[in-house]
Amino acid sequence: DKGGKKIFFCKNCGAEYEIKEELKIRSKIEERPKILEKSEEETQQKVKATCPKCGNKEAYFWVIQTRAADEPPTRFYRCTKCGHTWREYT
Repeated sequence: DKGGKKIFFCKNCGAEYEIKEELKIRSKIEERPKILEKSEEETQQKVKATCPKCGNKEAYFWVIQTRAADEPPTRFYRCTKCGHTWREYT
C-alpha cells in the first residue's frame, strides 16, 4: 500500500503495478522428483522390478507425491544395473 494505492510488486523483476480492482493470485505447488546421487542410491530400498530398458530384475524404489494431495503418490524405480529411471502411477 503506497499512499493509499494498492500496489502489486513482482519479486522476480521488481515491476510495480497499481491494483485498481480485486486481484486473485493462484499458484499450483508442485514437488519435483529428487535426483539421487550414487551414495544415496546405496541406501535406497531394492525391489524386484523388471527394467524396461535392459531387462534387469532389480531396482531401487522410492515414492513421491507428484500430483494433488488427494491422488495417490508416484512410485519411481531406478535399475540397479543400467541406471534407467522410470515411474509408475498407482
